[in-house]
Amino acid sequence: MAAIATVMLITMSLASLMSALNVNYYENTCPHLESIVASAVHKATINDKTVPAALLRMHFHDCFIRGCDASVLLESKGKNKAEKDGPPNISLHAFYVIDKAKKAVEAVCPGIVSCADILALAARDAVTLSGGPTWDVPKGRKDGRISKATETRQLPAPTFNISQLQQSFSQRGLSLEDLVALSGGHTLGFSHCSSFQNRIHKFSPKQDIDPSLNPSFARSLQSICPSNNKVKNAGAPLDSSSTLFDNAYYKLLLQGKSIFSSDQALLTHPTTKALVSKFAHSQEEFERAFVKSMIKMSSITNNGGQEIRLNCKFVR
Repeated sequence: MAAIATVMLITMSLASLMSALNVNYYENTCPHLESIVASAVHKATINDKTVPAALLRMHFHDCFIRGCDASVLLESKGKNKAEKDGPPNISLHAFYVIDKAKKAVEAVCPGIVSCADILALAARDAVTLSGGPTWDVPKGRKDGRISKATETRQLPAPTFNISQLQQSFSQRGLSLEDLVALSGGHTLGFSHCSSFQNRIHKFSPKQDIDPSLNPSFARSLQSICPSNNKVKNAGAPLDSSSTLFDNAYYKLLLQGKSIFSSDQALLTHPTTKALVSKFAHSQEEFERAFVKSMIKMSSITNNGGQEIRLNCKFVR
C-alpha cells in the first residue's frame, strides 16, 4: 500500500507540475532565452563532440533524483557530498556548458531563469544538434537547494533487470513505453568498461560471457576491456553512430550488440520487446515516442524546487 501511495503522490505531483509549466513561460521576461542556450550548446559541441550525450545524460540524472530541479549541478560543500560526486555521476561532464549558458542568460535576464530550465533546454538542443528531433520545452521549473550523493543510488543501474527498471520508472510516473523510448538516449554516448564488465567476464559460474551477447561483439568488448584492465578511460561507444541521434541503438539491440544488461533486459518483456522492434524499424516512431517521453520526464517534480539560483553550482 505504501508503494502504491508513493506512486500516486509522484503521479499527482507530475500532473500538477505539467499544468504549471508553460512553453511560453519566459516569453515576456526573457524572450531570447532559447537562442542563448542553443548558442552555448552549439559552441561547446563544435569543440567537443561528446557534449550532447553528456547534457542528455545530465538532465536524465537530474530528473530521476528529486525531480528536475538542477540539484545535479550543485557542488559538494563541507561535509555534504552532492549528487555530482555520487558513484553513478562521477563520469558526468560538460557542466561548464550549463554554467556558460547561465552566465549569458543572467547578463540579459538577471534573476529570471532557473538552472533547471536551462538544463532542460540544453538537453533538447543536444538532441537536435545530433540530428534528432526538436520540441517545445515546457518551462517554469524552480531550482532545488538539496543535493545528496547518497540519493544517486536511486538511479537505474546498467545492470538492472526488467523488473527493476519498471519499478524505477513507474515510481516516477513513467510507463514501459517511456522506459523503452528514453533508453533510446543510449544512441548517444560512451560507456566505461566498469558498466558492462559483468557481461563479458565471469558472467556466471558456467559462462564467462553473457549468452545474449553476439559472440564476435563480445570478443571485441573483451579486447577493449580485458579482465585485468588498467586503462582508466577504456570503454566503448553505446552504438555504432554514437554522436548521431538515430535508431541504431534498437537495431543493434535486436542483433545482440547492446552494451548494458539494462538494454538487453528490454527484450525480456513482451511489451518492451515489441516497442524495441517498432523503434528499430521506424526512426519516425522512435522520435515521436522519445519527444513525448522527454517532455513527460522533464516535468517530474517532488516539489523540491524553491528558487532561481543565480549560480548553478551553489546555493546562496
